[in-house]
Amino acid sequence: MSGIFIHSNLRKLWMKIPRRRVLICSAALLVVVVATSAGVVLLKVHHALRQAQVGVAEENNLKFVSRPYAPPSDTGFEWISTPALFSQAAAFEGRLYIAGQTGLFEYDEQGHELREFRVGRELPPSPLLRIAPAILADSRQPELAIATADAGVIAFDGSRFRQIFPQADDLRSITSILPLPSGHLLIGTSKRGVLIYDGHRLSSFHPALADVHVTELAGSDTDLWVGTQDRGIAHWHGGSAEWFGENDGLPDARVYTIAASGEKTYVGTANGIAEFIDGKLIRKLAPGTFVRSLLVQEKVLLAGTMDDGIIEIPLARSRRPQSSNSGSDLMEVEQLFQSGYSTYALTRTGIFARNGTATWKRVLESNAGLLTDSNISALAVDPGRRLWVGYFDHGLDIVENVEQEQRPRTRHLEDDHLFCINRILFNAKGDATAVATANGLVIFDNQATRRQILTRAEGLIADHVTDVAQYGDGLVLATPAGLTFIDSGGARSIYAFHGLVNNHVYALAADRGHLFAGTLGGATLLDDDQVRVSYTTATSTLKHNWITAALRVGDDWWIGTYGAGVMRMNDKQAGRFEPANGASGDLIVNPGAMLATDRLILAGTMGRGLYVMDRDTQRWIAISDGLPSMNVTALTEADGYLYIGTDNGLVRIAQRRLLP
Repeated sequence: MSGIFIHSNLRKLWMKIPRRRVLICSAALLVVVVATSAGVVLLKVHHALRQAQVGVAEENNLKFVSRPYAPPSDTGFEWISTPALFSQAAAFEGRLYIAGQTGLFEYDEQGHELREFRVGRELPPSPLLRIAPAILADSRQPELAIATADAGVIAFDGSRFRQIFPQADDLRSITSILPLPSGHLLIGTSKRGVLIYDGHRLSSFHPALADVHVTELAGSDTDLWVGTQDRGIAHWHGGSAEWFGENDGLPDARVYTIAASGEKTYVGTANGIAEFIDGKLIRKLAPGTFVRSLLVQEKVLLAGTMDDGIIEIPLARSRRPQSSNSGSDLMEVEQLFQSGYSTYALTRTGIFARNGTATWKRVLESNAGLLTDSNISALAVDPGRRLWVGYFDHGLDIVENVEQEQRPRTRHLEDDHLFCINRILFNAKGDATAVATANGLVIFDNQATRRQILTRAEGLIADHVTDVAQYGDGLVLATPAGLTFIDSGGARSIYAFHGLVNNHVYALAADRGHLFAGTLGGATLLDDDQVRVSYTTATSTLKHNWITAALRVGDDWWIGTYGAGVMRMNDKQAGRFEPANGASGDLIVNPGAMLATDRLILAGTMGRGLYVMDRDTQRWIAISDGLPSMNVTALTEADGYLYIGTDNGLVRIAQRRLLP
């Protein structure tokens, strides 16, 4: 009742107020409401803008750590030497330093090696790509800035190393560096474009240069040239980027080298050189030439090429280019540079020099290794204790006495068939070796002498053999077109028409009459050559269809995948694949890079090192310290030693060092 009474009195009072005053009050109330609403909106807008500014600042302030680099101590790994392949040289503190895939090498003025710092030993396990003297803002003393393939930037003052290490993987894919007089460092990457490091912050240089695959940097922060993988070249000046591609007259969209001299800039590609004057593309030089390096001299432009040695290009238009090649050794010229009165050419295996003459002479040679190459794709030790090392694109090494005290001897084999090696398999009798390659199956006898080559002409379903396993009284071969069985009855093949889940077979594991075939599209189990069942992510608990490696251990099938790590399937639980706890997730297991010993199971991964499981405890550990690369590509064992091949060298370790 009281509520109704109050409401009635208020209404009477309201009716007594003059109409004009009511309108004024209403208008005032409306103004207050609108003003309040506008204030709320403005507060929200301000808050949103503030949040956006914070977000942009955080996005541009890329996370990293700058720290002294302390190499791991006593990892147990022994190095099997590979050639010291060079990539770039720089003078520093009266010494010549050369960076390469396997490490950093220091030489005196006479070309004598003084020190070496190996990746995975004194340096992080990552190839060294670029090197340049610098005085960085966070150090303010002369250092060598060293770009690594995936471990950030290393700075070396002559006695100690420190590491500028971005946290995100895509920020560490460094391709080039450019120190600036300001103390800043420009960093080219393959995934995040151009970055700038000012000693305190790591950030994107500019959005226009953020999402490109950088191959080379030259110039300054106000007049910058950025070479790319597939977009040609960008010229940054006046706060914006001007792009030049093939449609604009660039010989090729892939830039390998840039040389800037005053108002002129020269851009080397796989199809010739572009000359720029004051930022304008003027002409093409040396059309059709694969140019790797450039050096501008007073009257000529020197071009280091892939296959044609060094070409001298007169800068006067009336003269023709001349070759100054000095034999087949002067190939793959990675760098040209001037020092004093001499000109130097750096190749992958040494340095050539000339002083006022047209003749190039070798003045420094890289150290030869026991092995021919460092990019390893297959490993095996035969019953005669010979180490067989297959390479991604350089054939095969057979090393004798690698485990004995006698001096090891290496025999290298390479031809059209023995080129890209995928698998090396010794038969149970020890009297034959099968080598699976990208161009057939090559058979050797027990003396390591080649006896036979099998291709499509001999009955294989395809020339490219990705894996091989012993099966029954013969062999089974994996190819991109299906499976081929070879035994006393001859050769016969099956593919998707016969029930294979996918034609592209990557990995094989056999146990008596059972065969596991891992493919690009899932897995197939066979009994006595007949397809029994297939598994995919749609029909089983398999986490990824692309299977790269396979093992048979007891009643289990262990498999490696491209993106889901290691999984296991037991015979009693057909179709139930269980992720390996500690070796699963987004791991990529490299093709064929799995091994089972009496105590361990090992998996080599792409970019994540070596994963090892103790078969007794079923516990996995990840190993990176002591490896020459985080990309582990091949595994084998012999006499208590494990051999670990990577894309950057070979190491071995006693198995007991990896046991708990």
